Amino acid sequence: MNDDTPLDWLETRGSHHALGLALGRKGRAAVHERLRHSDLWRAIVAQADTPAVARMHARSERHFPWVMAELRGLAEGLDLPLGEVLAWHCRGELLASAPEGCTTLLLPGDTPCLAHNEDGLPCLDGTAFLVHARPDDQPGFLSFCYPGSLPGHTFALTQTGLVQTVNNLRLTGIVPEVPRMVLGRAMLAQPSVAGVLELLEAAPASAGFHFSLARLGEAGLTSVEFGGGTMRHRPVSTPQLHANHTLYHPAGQVTTRSSADRQRRGEALLAAGVRDPLALLRDTGGDGLPIYRRAPDDPDEENTLATACFRLLPDDVAWEVHPPGQARHWRGTLRSLFACG
Repeated sequence: MNDDTPLDWLETRGSHHALGLALGRKGRAAVHERLRHSDLWRAIVAQADTPAVARMHARSERHFPWVMAELRGLAEGLDLPLGEVLAWHCRGELLASAPEGCTTLLLPGDTPCLAHNEDGLPCLDGTAFLVHARPDDQPGFLSFCYPGSLPGHTFALTQTGLVQTVNNLRLTGIVPEVPRMVLGRAMLAQPSVAGVLELLEAAPASAGFHFSLARLGEAGLTSVEFGGGTMRHRPVSTPQLHANHTLYHPAGQVTTRSSADRQRRGEALLAAGVRDPLALLRDTGGDGLPIYRRAPDDPDEENTLATACFRLLPDDVAWEVHPPGQARHWRGTLRSLFACG
């Protein structure tokens, strides 16, 4: 691994409350100095006392009490009311067009690969971090984290060899029961791809996410779209790219110009034979909006804040995370990540 990179690193372990507390303390300055001044934060927390948030709070306490323990710890570490922090985790349910993007590349084969551009709020550029967490009662994990948010909605690698990448889906007509971000965090505790699918199949209605999944020792890659209490999944047998709209889920949706352009450009590059994950995910060509997003006037108000690549070797998972514009990056293997304690 490289400890000389602008993307910061957090080590934490213990109870779920302790994990949330550490995440909150790590992100407190960025949330208070940047995020709370954004129009999006103000629009979301203004709905903290609505029946929708109260309903999602109650269902989350019932179905995922340990995630709520992390949220309480997060709020304490952030020095913010739980209601505001919970509402922020409901943003996909409260605002179908929430500015959260991302592009995932799925490359099956002898050495399957999941690669991902993590696109988020430009105001958080340079404040995100990687967390290496070891809960007392669940598998440890490595995940990209935004200040003020739990892991599970970006990209992650768990101690069981499970790889997760996540894309926002802007579904419409949803009556949510739990936040999709709670489901994303809950899936990091699952032991296998089958466990994730069982979790999502039984989950209450939420807003939409696309998961790309793989696990060391399990054949193939899996593409999953879920939301509104409906889950669809497909094995991936040919190279694919997924942006921020559904390709096979039945729900209605909003498809932004950026999402359509990235999907079209990625498919064209794959058809032309491009298989280098970094070359494809850093592409700025084509006649539409680019895959690699660094423009200050991006119409979806999103920028690429990191690019990750996970390669499933016969007996290990090799990972690397690249901050934008930097030759230095984090890298390692599943085996070395969890070699000690």
